[in-house]
Amino acid sequence: MMLLHKFKMVILVALLSVVFLSGCTTLPRTGPDTEPAIRQQADLVPEGTVLDVEVYDPIEGFNRGAYRFNYYFDKFLFLPIVATYQFIMPDYAEDRVSSFVDNVYEFNNFTNNLLQLKLKKTGITLSRFVINTTVGVAGLWDPATRWGLHRQKEDFGQTLGHYGVGHGPYIVLPVLGPSNLRDTTGLVTDAVAFAVAGPPAWVDDDTTTLVFTGVAAVDKRKRIPFRYYGSGSPFEYEQIRMLYTKKRELDISN
Repeated sequence: MMLLHKFKMVILVALLSVVFLSGCTTLPRTGPDTEPAIRQQADLVPEGTVLDVEVYDPIEGFNRGAYRFNYYFDKFLFLPIVATYQFIMPDYAEDRVSSFVDNVYEFNNFTNNLLQLKLKKTGITLSRFVINTTVGVAGLWDPATRWGLHRQKEDFGQTLGHYGVGHGPYIVLPVLGPSNLRDTTGLVTDAVAFAVAGPPAWVDDDTTTLVFTGVAAVDKRKRIPFRYYGSGSPFEYEQIRMLYTKKRELDISN
């Protein structure tokens, strides 16, 4: 029974995490109804054109549907929640929440740097957590960065890529956004590890974990300026697909 309950919490953590790309902050000038039909797009790319990044997208129909769903979810639910949060919270308090959330998620950075045998980055991450948890008062402040110890961001998708696992089919996850098979596997793995062995397991209080997960999701969305259909291009889906894939390649190579 306890295992089932933990599993439900893991799924909740995964669903409330947000995976988005940085981008334009303008209001949408295009939308789901302005996208050209899939069969029309091939005619608009000159024959022989070589794209910078090759992306395998065998479930493009589903992915486009998920992309449109995410637009409506973002516009009518998530962004209004973020706006309410920003209206209620003073900027200084928002900064303290962001710092606290980052400190808690150092667990994922630590485990993935360690799995990749990046020992220097592992040591920096551990030092950051100790310093910010103590001197930074439970991570509400980030003195470690001021002292030259910068965040060493890693996730399990990067860990898989580090060991040669390809990105696989491109996937647009409902709510969570652009991904691929490797990164989706990494997302689930990180969520399970975080829930089972990370801070939620240390606290062992479901209510606290639920509140933290919700606040962390809102805080993360607040910090990302990307807006669906905010580029003004009817080919935004293709652009995001390419940019996401390229960004992940760069993340893994660092």
